[in-house]
Amino acid sequence: YKQDGYVVLDGLLTAQECDELRQRMAEIVDRMDVPEHCRTTFSTYHDEQLKKQGNADYFITSGDKIRFFFEKGVFDDKGEFIVPKQQSLNKVGHALHAYESLYKKVTHSPKVQGIARKLGLVNPVILQSMYIFKQPGIGGEVTSHQDATFLYTEPLGRVMGLWIALEDATVNNGCLWFIPGSQSSGISRRMVRTPKGTFPLTDFIGREPTYDEDKFVAAPVKKGGVLLIHGEVVHRSAENTSEDSRHVYTFHIMETLDTRWSPDNWLQPTEELPFPPLYTK
Repeated sequence: YKQDGYVVLDGLLTAQECDELRQRMAEIVDRMDVPEHCRTTFSTYHDEQLKKQGNADYFITSGDKIRFFFEKGVFDDKGEFIVPKQQSLNKVGHALHAYESLYKKVTHSPKVQGIARKLGLVNPVILQSMYIFKQPGIGGEVTSHQDATFLYTEPLGRVMGLWIALEDATVNNGCLWFIPGSQSSGISRRMVRTPKGTFPLTDFIGREPTYDEDKFVAAPVKKGGVLLIHGEVVHRSAENTSEDSRHVYTFHIMETLDTRWSPDNWLQPTEELPFPPLYTK
């Protein structure tokens, strides 16, 4: 982990636990209300701007909620589904770990706490969680990035992602690819909140460089396995053109000891949901 910036560990969850998490998500999706900004029909440039603003606001206020983020092209111009509802989503986030008992249980499981202790984390907290679908045939590409671009700390090196495969993640269905060792050269860009009352609500400082394709290494993960991801390691995933989905439960933790969480980050703790400690008594 310290050398390459990532490591795969098999057997964090049993097959049954994976299936239970997937089943629970199917129930959540069944009952979901489609957000208003997805339902609106657009005709003018002004309307389009309002849609984008609605979308951005929905995202930036999702840190303490369970919200739905869709793949491109799943709605018609009236906001009705043109694909089955269960296959429409890109992800659900960002507080499953706080409000959904099965996800909470996995996040705070003795195995996860054990991993954090083994890595020497003294007082880690949970920043956010997501369920990522990578739908068959339409699961979009995730371009090269570093998690610390979005989850910035001073000093760097305080954030780690845990990426749990609820189905086999393979080269065919869009597993992650990494540049080993790339966590050691800082970050190239930051996503920051813009001043109140301005739009867009977030902006990027700096830019993502072009990486040498040959440097990326595939990191397939068996169902139930977990990827530990250093906050600065460069990684990406290809689109899923296969017939198999690639469901994942992922969350980020931060060591709070001697760490400053940037007030410019899109994600901020709230009164409703301060970042919960990973270690349970």
